[in-house]
Amino acid sequence: MDASNGSQSFGETGNADIKCFFDSAPPLKDASQIKMKLEQFIENNRAKSENGKGSRVVCVTSGGTTVPLEQRCVRYIDNFSSGHRGSASTEYFLKSGYAVVFLHRRGTCQPYCRSLPDDPLLECFEVANESNITVQPIHEKTVKRAIGENRRAVMRGALLKLPFTTIFEYLQILQLIALSTRSLGSSALFYLAAAVSDFYVPWESMAVHKIQSSSGPLDMRLAQVPKMLSVLRKDWAPTAFCISFKLETDTKILLEKAGKALEKYDMHMVVANELLTRKEEVIVVTQNGNITVQRDKTRTDADVEEPLIKLVVDRHSAYLSSKS
Repeated sequence: MDASNGSQSFGETGNADIKCFFDSAPPLKDASQIKMKLEQFIENNRAKSENGKGSRVVCVTSGGTTVPLEQRCVRYIDNFSSGHRGSASTEYFLKSGYAVVFLHRRGTCQPYCRSLPDDPLLECFEVANESNITVQPIHEKTVKRAIGENRRAVMRGALLKLPFTTIFEYLQILQLIALSTRSLGSSALFYLAAAVSDFYVPWESMAVHKIQSSSGPLDMRLAQVPKMLSVLRKDWAPTAFCISFKLETDTKILLEKAGKALEKYDMHMVVANELLTRKEEVIVVTQNGNITVQRDKTRTDADVEEPLIKLVVDRHSAYLSSKS
């Protein structure tokens, strides 16, 4: 079975569209390296488990996928996402004792970097001479904190970062992660916060070279990206605890669509985000009802992700207890 090119069986939930997507996708260039990193990461964290209990590992997906319009890509369709939700959530998962596989869009927000200044990095330093470069006093505390906390997470083997750009890369790496975590059973958690493209240009029908504007107006037919949540739940990682996200700009349809996603894809939780209020409040949709989660407005540095991850950890603990 070669998970890197999607030739694996999709089991009883097999779907011709999903198989076709993987079979026709450009091969993941560093699939073998990613697989090796994942296996080592999982094994190292399993070895750290205490009292015979499996170590908890969460895959946090973050940022938006791109859809290339050319094989030698110059133009692409993008999905809006800064990666703030995923990076903040990763920090709180690490604080809660989880090991985190951070599957993130290149160039989006990273864990421990949210508090860094918006100024370009090089403008955060003071230069007396080439051998005496220091962080500006106004930025020193936040920069040192970010560097220190990130280093501690990586050095203790609790954080593995895997980057993606295109929809093809994202789904192939997600498949590798899911198959690698199967051995963890219900100790594995998927927190799927990435903004995943709904439509794409099939690789075989894509222009090889840059599309020329001299050819006149561009007509292009996009195919629907097959929904991978069902195959993730039922075939790739059938006993993992799974959380998906639903973002809408229309509050009238948000909860309805989140509820449908919960049922259709057999999710354990669906986090419903309304675009304009997503940093202040989310609604977590579960089989037992909806839970509103808000950030602590008495604190200027508070995130909605802090109480959200506390809720997720509590529900995952209950899930583990029910399985044992």
